[in-house]
Amino acid sequence: MGLNETPSADRIHIGFFGRRNAGKSSIVNAVTGQEIAVVSEVRGTTTDPVYKAMELLPLGPVMMMDTPGMDDEGTLGELRVRKAKQVLNKSDVAVLVIDATLGKTAPDEELLRIFRGKNIPFVIVYNKCDLLTDIPKASEEEIYVSTVTRYNIFPLKEKIAQLAVTEEVKLKIVGDLIQPSDFVVLVTPIDKAAPKGRLILPQQQTIRDILEADAVAVVVKEFELRETLANLGKKPKLVITDSQVFAKVSADTPKDIFLTSFSILFARFKGSLLTAVRGAKTLESLTDSDTVLISEGCTHHRQCDDIGTVKLPRWIRNYTGKQIQFAFTSGGEFPDDLSPYKLTVHCGGCMLNRREMQYRVKCSLDQNVPITNYGVLIAYMQGILRRSLAVFPGILAELDD
Repeated sequence: MGLNETPSADRIHIGFFGRRNAGKSSIVNAVTGQEIAVVSEVRGTTTDPVYKAMELLPLGPVMMMDTPGMDDEGTLGELRVRKAKQVLNKSDVAVLVIDATLGKTAPDEELLRIFRGKNIPFVIVYNKCDLLTDIPKASEEEIYVSTVTRYNIFPLKEKIAQLAVTEEVKLKIVGDLIQPSDFVVLVTPIDKAAPKGRLILPQQQTIRDILEADAVAVVVKEFELRETLANLGKKPKLVITDSQVFAKVSADTPKDIFLTSFSILFARFKGSLLTAVRGAKTLESLTDSDTVLISEGCTHHRQCDDIGTVKLPRWIRNYTGKQIQFAFTSGGEFPDDLSPYKLTVHCGGCMLNRREMQYRVKCSLDQNVPITNYGVLIAYMQGILRRSLAVFPGILAELDD
């Protein structure tokens, strides 16, 4: 990611869906003004989702997502359709592209049912209207366009922009918890797992949020915290730590200073904090025969003491005293069937947009599988969860109800 690029998770995700050869890729290229997707008369040219991060006026930073045809066939076709449906789970806006010369078909109707069921704002685009003798009157949710003549391409962009206006722009990672001139201390271990030459994305985003609140961010390693707090000359409003060093940071932070973790902040930011807290209590009922799913929203090079695949399984087994089994997923993969698992433990989701993170939470809860979060679970196992939640107004009262 370039220094000035908006992270993928903070971009509005716009998904283009439809049957093969409806012209999805042509619409993507016309809306963006770029040759992002390969266009061909051959059915099924797009075989995997195509992602393009870009600036789209008047929206700003967006992620454009072109998908395979929803009527693809055969074994490979089924896999492609599955990939396309995964794109739905992260779409803030869905664009259904229909060949205007053929009209709406059964696969299109199925997509509309999915859009409505998932509460995804959508627009129906009738493409190739230049081949029609007369252009029918469109409803409020429809528009007729032509990528050949450029007819209605600009109005289509405006429709997408209107649908993409959400409340999420008001959400803050930490900015709503602090006041101008407050000190916030961030504890960021620099170990083998830390990327060379930079901070990880949650740390970068949190620092930016603190600065936008006109507060002061002080960044230290875990072994420098005690001395830093003694020498600041002003009590910080909050200490935020990497979850892996939660216990040490808690011991070194006076009780009259709020303490939480990046992962817990992101659980709140993604809308899943209360669910994650309740899910952590599932540890108490796990048995030797149970399997826990550990899921990460990104893919990264695993280190010898990786938190997801090594540390968390070790800590969970030590806490429960049970021979728990573990399964792992990363990146865009998340199981449709969660029935083999007694608990889902998810990372903070900094690489996932809010809609996809909430889909994963709902997927777990719909299948009666509790879901929690790395930082929440670690704080729970170390007996400091209530302290880690005290900074959030009202949440302890909600938990005690």
